[in-house]
Amino acid sequence: MRRARQFRKRMSLPEVLLWRCLRRRALGLKFRKQHPIPPYVLDFYAPAAGLVVEIDGHAHDCGDQPERDDAKDAFLLAHGLRVIRVAARDVLADPEHIAEAIVASVALPLHRPAGGPPPHAVHGEVPVGAY
Repeated sequence: MRRARQFRKRMSLPEVLLWRCLRRRALGLKFRKQHPIPPYVLDFYAPAAGLVVEIDGHAHDCGDQPERDDAKDAFLLAHGLRVIRVAARDVLADPEHIAEAIVASVALPLHRPAGGPPPHAVHGEVPVGAY
């Protein structure tokens, strides 16, 4: 939780620009920024859709980062979450378009498998089967 709080205070420019578009809820989804799902902190998370959005800058192409990103994606997928990775340069070029494309990619909310992270009613999540 402390790491997520620190990340919220030090968001990158692409994260700030995309957050300005996603937080308005005008696009129909509620997003959280820098949301912790241990052992990870997600850039953006739409709980009702089971959607994670990660912004990848040039550092994501270096060293062992691609393998770490793959491991993170596999972990999130195993918990019933869908991951969309967006290049930071694309967000910088047109954050509104990227936000619209992210929301358009959501057809139906995904159900989490048993053992996944529990829903948070306080944040607008609905338990599986309550639709």
